[in-house]
Amino acid sequence: MAVRHFLTLLDLSPDELQALVHRAIDLKAMLRKGELYEPMKGKVLAMVFEKSSTRTRVSFEAGMAQLGGHALFLSPRDTQLGRGEPIEDTARVLSRMADAVTIRTYEHDKLERFANHSQAPVINALTDLYHPCQLLADVQTFVEHRGDIRGATVAWIGDGNNMCHSYINAARQFGFTLNVASPEGYQPDPDIVASTPGHVKLLREPAAAADGAQLVVTDVWASMGQEEEQAKRAAAFAPYQVTDAILEAADRDALFMHCLPAHRGEEVAASVIDGPRSVVWDEAENRLHAQKALLELLLCPPVI
Repeated sequence: MAVRHFLTLLDLSPDELQALVHRAIDLKAMLRKGELYEPMKGKVLAMVFEKSSTRTRVSFEAGMAQLGGHALFLSPRDTQLGRGEPIEDTARVLSRMADAVTIRTYEHDKLERFANHSQAPVINALTDLYHPCQLLADVQTFVEHRGDIRGATVAWIGDGNNMCHSYINAARQFGFTLNVASPEGYQPDPDIVASTPGHVKLLREPAAAADGAQLVVTDVWASMGQEEEQAKRAAAFAPYQVTDAILEAADRDALFMHCLPAHRGEEVAASVIDGPRSVVWDEAENRLHAQKALLELLLCPPVI
């Protein structure tokens, strides 16, 4: 059977994604009941991280431990990649020793090159273009609080970054409408937008994007690697802070999400992220459960 990778949400079918979200909810319930479930005994997850991480690293390491397997963290200082070994060579070697590989890096092209030469499933743990694992957790969180996300309206307010791109893919795969409000010069990649006709609306005003939305989402104004642009971005994004007024434009039962880390007083007001509509802590926890479901899907597929 051909190896399956998870580089974007488009690598799974809509039905598979729906099933994965509900499996994550089941695995969460099993963990809380104290049920032992270790289908990964003897399996190793190699984690190649060029970018720092809190939630992604801990959730994958804890997830593999809970499933009975082992996670091996590899920073650039720990591998020959940091000394210039070709990505293709590292992929060939690691995939003969590990059962799966997660990669957190800058250029999406690096991830694709690795996957093209890997005998083991490769999981995108974040690139500058996409962050699909976060969307699994976000959709799981919405389903837990509000039910099926199909047919909902989601407002993305802020940078048209990797998270925004993954929300665009999610709109297509999960069947919701995405309103994107970004300042001039910071809109999402037009090719990614064009690949999802009928699901994405590009707007200029944050309140217009939030109008009637069941979910409002934002992210930091300057992502990793963009720190030198902080002052310029702060000026451009100042009108795009998610405030109580923005939330008031949304549906009365709207939820607020943020993938974290958050900067209160910048992209989001403290009263919003710490308020009653915020589900960011459930969202963060669900990285663990959603990724366990993903690992199960890729490493322990059902026998038909």
